[in-house]
Amino acid sequence: MQTDSLADRILNGDRRALARAITLVESGRADHRAQATALLDELAGAGRQALRIGLSGTPGVGKSTFIESFGMMLTGQGLRVAVLAVDPSSARSGGSILGDKTRMERLSREKNAFIRPSPSQSHLGGVARRTREAIALCEAAGFDVVLIETVGVGQSETVVAEMSDLFLLLLAPAGGDELQGVKRGIMEMADMVLINKADGDLKATATRTCADYAGALRLLRKRPQDPDGFPKAMTVSAVEEHGLEQAWAEMQTLTAWRREAGHWATSRATQAQYWFEQEVRHALLARLSTPQMRDRMDELGAKVSSGNISPSAAAEQMLSDLSGH
Repeated sequence: MQTDSLADRILNGDRRALARAITLVESGRADHRAQATALLDELAGAGRQALRIGLSGTPGVGKSTFIESFGMMLTGQGLRVAVLAVDPSSARSGGSILGDKTRMERLSREKNAFIRPSPSQSHLGGVARRTREAIALCEAAGFDVVLIETVGVGQSETVVAEMSDLFLLLLAPAGGDELQGVKRGIMEMADMVLINKADGDLKATATRTCADYAGALRLLRKRPQDPDGFPKAMTVSAVEEHGLEQAWAEMQTLTAWRREAGHWATSRATQAQYWFEQEVRHALLARLSTPQMRDRMDELGAKVSSGNISPSAAAEQMLSDLSGH
């Protein structure tokens, strides 16, 4: 696979070249990793940027419906939209995201949209690295908005927030006690909370839920990257397509303010440093998984089990062996 010709085709917006490039960055083979790194370096010079929107929500909240309706609205405005997924659970459960190409039927047929499910990986680091690189490829291909969906709960939200410019939390209408079920950490990461399914019988409940979350957001400490009024809670209906344009207008307002105030550039620089550190950690862990190192781990593990050596002394030996390789 010639990376220079592939790079040219991606810069010209060739979707097949983009799909091939994402397959390349998903590969764990050493030669493919080298090609992927060369390709990403070549494309970085183009300096293209998209608005990266991270999206999370509880199962059954209607993420796929929201993404399809939101994506169709954006493509209707002449924007090019890419949808990527971070699914750390897929190796165990199959993860619902892999059905998204069939569930987002309208969006998948849209010429200005690109949907890519995540690979099945058993650990979050692998999925995160591939998704981050896929975002860079979508930006180089000229997409205006990249939506990054997470179906995991907990750590995957943190990972997605670290590769997004805006982080949206999608919630369903519910009674007041449901507020207890949303972790404070996720609330603190959210730039906007969208209460979906604000239609039909649930409309009044959604309005009440929105007020509850708006109150909860006001209690959180003020973040430097937020203008007055943010983070904010809003109601949307993905089915009836109500509130989507208002939500998009608020996202643009927040993005414009962050750009002017210098938070956008600072955030991107901090994220780049974060991913550099993650790459180093990832490479070190990969060195531990070589057959030679695994044998040494088993050998020292047996000595620890039998009480012949303390865990900390065994760890010191292991690190000493590792630095010698």
